Amino acid sequence: MDGPLVSRYLPCPNPSIRGVGAPMDGLSALLWTARWCQGTLPCVPYRIDISCPPHDALDHLVQLGALDIEPVNDGLAAIIPDGVTPDAVAGALSVASVAVSPAVGRDNGSVWLLSPRAVRIGSVLVAPPEVAAPPDALRLTDSTAFGTGHHPTTALCVEALEEALTIAVPDRVLDVGTGSGVLALTALMMGVSRAVGLDVDADAVKIAAEHARLNNLADRLQLVLGGPDVVDGAWPLVVANVLAAPLMEMAPVLVRRVGCRGRLILSGIPWSLESEVGQTYRRLGMRHIRSETRAGWTVLVAQASW
Repeated sequence: MDGPLVSRYLPCPNPSIRGVGAPMDGLSALLWTARWCQGTLPCVPYRIDISCPPHDALDHLVQLGALDIEPVNDGLAAIIPDGVTPDAVAGALSVASVAVSPAVGRDNGSVWLLSPRAVRIGSVLVAPPEVAAPPDALRLTDSTAFGTGHHPTTALCVEALEEALTIAVPDRVLDVGTGSGVLALTALMMGVSRAVGLDVDADAVKIAAEHARLNNLADRLQLVLGGPDVVDGAWPLVVANVLAAPLMEMAPVLVRRVGCRGRLILSGIPWSLESEVGQTYRRLGMRHIRSETRAGWTVLVAQASW
């Protein structure tokens, strides 16, 4: 059987843990698990490989809190939380030892998967180039830029974009903190004519440009190094999936980029800071439309009062 073996929804009673949203479509009942960590405490899961695992290895790995499990050759691979020692894993599986190696963190080290894979968010299927997928899939490489599609904030923003575009399809969109370009490219695939993507990370801008070329959208996406202060004008639709602190810091500039009755989508906001971020933007004239929280992360949707 190809692909990952485990799927769980991980609720988030503690804001120091980011959980999974919905499991990926297209994989049968046994799918995948991922977990996110944030805050000041380090979260460095590790990979284990087990040759000829016992028949109940999957159950034991799930009980240990494995973040992802896949079959490999004649055994299993798993990503194990840093709070569980390799000796504890070996003991639970009744094996002499397990092979340990570093795990690869994606989305700035917040998503832990054994290998890149497709994920459906809303009506959009995001897939690596090497994975079989329909022609209308959004192709993203396995890069260092935030925005693989696996993080709850990305899903929340895509769903908010879809909702906005069912009301009216604007001629352009501004994506602040574009990362991999996933949100700008999604908007273009949904019918927006042009997009501008901003990021303060030069590597992210290069990666987003590569993704635009990969999806034949390079002629409709303009990428700029910097924040919302480096562009002029106003947009009918603005999306910013960054973090709460920069969202509040850039608020006076960001709201000036929202056009008359324009819509603003904000995420990267821990649920504990939703009220503070929302109040910041309401004071600047943004009218709250709705909010949604998933796995400890919130998206805020607002509309300009002017």
